[in-house]
Amino acid sequence: MNTTVTNEQIQALASTAKPYSLALLHWGPERTKDGADAIELEHQRRMVSLRAEGVIAILCPVGSDTVAGVAIMTVPAGEAAEIMAADPCVRAGMIRCEVHPCHGFPGDALPA
Repeated sequence: MNTTVTNEQIQALASTAKPYSLALLHWGPERTKDGADAIELEHQRRMVSLRAEGVIAILCPVGSDTVAGVAIMTVPAGEAAEIMAADPCVRAGMIRCEVHPCHGFPGDALPA
């Protein structure tokens, strides 16, 4: 680490933190069930729609045999859990979802 950060800088950043929800999506036991491709397409359509609506601030599919993706959601954890429970892949047992409250810093973004 080459950047020096002061206590004041840490405190200033911390004061801008806003609540978000972190959704961790793990592949479930029914990942390869009959009709999985069509169900996954509807999952993808729904996730991209939630992103377009601002419910998902950052959407990160993960190329892993165990983790399906990560989403930073702009709604409280309880609401995020309800939204994710209605997901086609979650309902089909293809994906398990954990939702955790978290904090983030407005303006943070993935590099272009």
